Amino acid sequence: MNSQKIYNTLARAKQTFVPIDAGKVRMYACGMTVYDYCHIGHARLMVVFDMVQRWLRASGYAVTYVQNITDIDDKIIARAVQNGESISDLTRRYISYMQEDAAALGVQLPDHVPRATDYIPHMIRLIEKLQQQGLAYQASDGDVNFSVRDFPGYGKLSGKSLDDLRAGERVDVNSGKRDPLDFVLWKSAKDSEPEEVKWDSPWGKGRPGWHIECSAMAEDLLGEQFDIHGGGQDLQFPHHENEIAQSEGAHGHQFVNYWMHNGFVRIDNEKMSKSLGNFFTIREVLKIYDAEIVRFFILRAQYRSPINYSDANLDDAKASLTRLYSALKEVPTDSAPLDLNEPRAKQFYAAMYDDFNTPLAVSILFELATEVNKTKSAALARQLKLLGGILGFLQRDPQQFLQSGNENGMAETEIAARIAARTAAKLAKNFAESDRIRAELLANNILLEDKPGGITEWRRA
Repeated sequence: MNSQKIYNTLARAKQTFVPIDAGKVRMYACGMTVYDYCHIGHARLMVVFDMVQRWLRASGYAVTYVQNITDIDDKIIARAVQNGESISDLTRRYISYMQEDAAALGVQLPDHVPRATDYIPHMIRLIEKLQQQGLAYQASDGDVNFSVRDFPGYGKLSGKSLDDLRAGERVDVNSGKRDPLDFVLWKSAKDSEPEEVKWDSPWGKGRPGWHIECSAMAEDLLGEQFDIHGGGQDLQFPHHENEIAQSEGAHGHQFVNYWMHNGFVRIDNEKMSKSLGNFFTIREVLKIYDAEIVRFFILRAQYRSPINYSDANLDDAKASLTRLYSALKEVPTDSAPLDLNEPRAKQFYAAMYDDFNTPLAVSILFELATEVNKTKSAALARQLKLLGGILGFLQRDPQQFLQSGNENGMAETEIAARIAARTAAKLAKNFAESDRIRAELLANNILLEDKPGGITEWRRA
């Protein structure tokens, strides 16, 4: 466990990982804002930090892994108003879709999945503490803002200086900010917003800003200082920079020891984003490619590097994963444990200890597959399957993977009957039974999608 290296964004270097508590890891990754379907960029975040927590557990650590859900946000409010539905109905639906997508990709459920709306009192207490420290103020428009220039360490994660950030900035005439760099901690309620997004506070009715959410949830579940904080590269600034300012400003000591950021997903070598309209939802991709192929595509790249999404790259990932499964097809494996003294297991572990070097780890799987094909060794086949399992691969029956997924599983008539029963349960307001049927279908790799008008569509994962 002492040989783990992690590239720490804060230090801009690989560092030997030393947990705060020996043998234990407390880890947080920023999750989704639930107002739409998750896209492939979200898939990379889910899979990368699932890989990290899997590997840390496999290498002997007791891990507490937290990934939050943002269920209150400007975009969520706008989408709910647009749809003519409540915030809670909208977020509940998209949380279900997110959980289904994650399960399809082999993502294990984190130990804690806190929702922002359950942590409003924690956020209020944290903001009050910042006010007491002279780092927060209520502006003339009712918002409570963080005073960036009063926090000496601002910019240390992103490497941005205050003068660089200030260049070109202008104070919004409709804002009560003292400085354009200040960011909102508590948003004053607007008459046009639904009542369900207005909470009582010492500053009047309102709702939290985005950045304060993660500081409050992480502190409650992992403590005022913890080991690893992860997220996408796009969150490094301003979100994670602001988390540091809030948490360290409130408590006067380091917030996180190791910051990890996964790279962007690109489409035709251009960053994928909703604003550019060049994104693909996980559900769209899984209509074409097996979910394990998508996971393999993500993890065969180094997590900090950009990856280019294309049909050609997914087809190549399919061919590569097929090669690994083909090696296991005719060689039986037993239930013996992983042989850590076997040379390729040692190489695999060395690769993963080196900042989670999954490209090298995957190349070692291919070396094992080549040997299995040559020798038909059950021991090597077992090693291949168990090492692949650490990354979330190669756990299915090889024949099942090599055949079309639609030839297996529940019959369509049975699926239709279960959906009809779920619809009846929802009409009877028996939501527990409705959720149980959805979970039963998910366990059989059947994903549901509720459409307007009470229509439910399904597909196989």
